[in-house]
Amino acid sequence: MVERVRVTGPPRHTAAGRGAGRLGDVHQQTPIGDVYLRSLLREQLGLAARVIGLVVLTLGALPLVFHLWPELAARELAGLPVAWVVLGAGVYPLLLLLGWRYVRRVERNERYFADLVGSAGESVGLAEADDVTGTGSGVDPGDPA
Repeated sequence: MVERVRVTGPPRHTAAGRGAGRLGDVHQQTPIGDVYLRSLLREQLGLAARVIGLVVLTLGALPLVFHLWPELAARELAGLPVAWVVLGAGVYPLLLLLGWRYVRRVERNERYFADLVGSAGESVGLAEADDVTGTGSGVDPGDPA
């Protein structure tokens, strides 16, 4: 007969409960915890607004450029109109790059937030919280940075 093994995650709080440190303030929704959360949300919203603004400016400028310089729109590159080449081959890599950078920055903001609210009294440190491999190394193999 095969022995059953119970798999659990890392401990989520101290033996004394969640009241220790700034993380307890966030969990218990105290005024100071609310300030921490609002600062994180404000940073995330600002980042999202900057990325959306950049997308709107770059993609919104393309029709204007082709309208103001019709000779550019009439040119051909590899047998296709330049407008099609720019829209088909230029826009998608830009969107992928912006999406990748956005996700990286959001994750960085969340790590900073975790560093801010985590304290020495908490049982879950940053290395344990980021450890997705279960090896205890604190390194995410999918994270290139």
